Amino acid sequence: MLSMKVMITGAQGQIGQALLRDAPLGFEVHGLSRASLDIAHEDAVRATVARIQPDAILNAAAYTAVDRAESEAVPCHNVNEHGAGFLATSARECGARLVHISTDFVFDGTASIPYSPDSVPRPINVYGESKWRGEQAVLGILGDRAVILRTAWVYSARGNNFVCKMLRLMREQGEVNVVADQFGTPTAAHSVARALWELVRRTDLGGIHHWTDAGVASWYDFAVAIAEEASALELLPADVVVRPIRTEDFPTPARRPRFGVLDKRSTSIALGLQPRHWRDNLRETLKEIARA
Repeated sequence: MLSMKVMITGAQGQIGQALLRDAPLGFEVHGLSRASLDIAHEDAVRATVARIQPDAILNAAAYTAVDRAESEAVPCHNVNEHGAGFLATSARECGARLVHISTDFVFDGTASIPYSPDSVPRPINVYGESKWRGEQAVLGILGDRAVILRTAWVYSARGNNFVCKMLRLMREQGEVNVVADQFGTPTAAHSVARALWELVRRTDLGGIHHWTDAGVASWYDFAVAIAEEASALELLPADVVVRPIRTEDFPTPARRPRFGVLDKRSTSIALGLQPRHWRDNLRETLKEIARA
């Protein structure tokens, strides 16, 4: 059985927690929260990697406050671009692979078909730009020893995400207005973790890969599904109202891609994984919330 020493950054985030929960048996896993390791600090990154001497690094650390990034470009780039580069340099020094998480926000959202791993990035906000430059840094430093996994619309049973926010607003207000002209794929954190662990195992794979759950939805579709599934589980009353609105009706500091669907067929074939439909994973996550 394959055994590895794996270092996980951002271990208290949604994907980080899912990675820790689903770690393969026999793997020696070192989960580091931001309090334990801020990847924006080069000396700390180099010292930590040198101490642990991992076979692989899973970088789940990121600056993800998309709107705040418009006025905080420097700290955003410090983590998403420079921090990723520090991890890549340290990985190269100790002979480790780096599996780095990126996002659909590297694209401008003007496509009419799903973005493939070799589609040309054209970010339209600071967050997307920082993640794209992080990808370039990682690949430039490590080459084939780097793996980029782009994903989208990630949520889990706890934390600051769309599902938890919608449940709170629906419970408090009984109605919500949700953008209906931005499209992507809601993706459960445990689904991303599953693909990431397979990429760690597959030491022959490098380069850019895409992974989300199956299907396509607007934010409005997602919110309607949350209301319906949560009502069935008695997490919400049955009379919650979800109203569709346009992007123009809900202005935000950061521009959002109108279309962020990722083509994951090559990743599915390479890893031997079939993505579950996003609504099935949403139902499982809401059941987890109901049990809690």
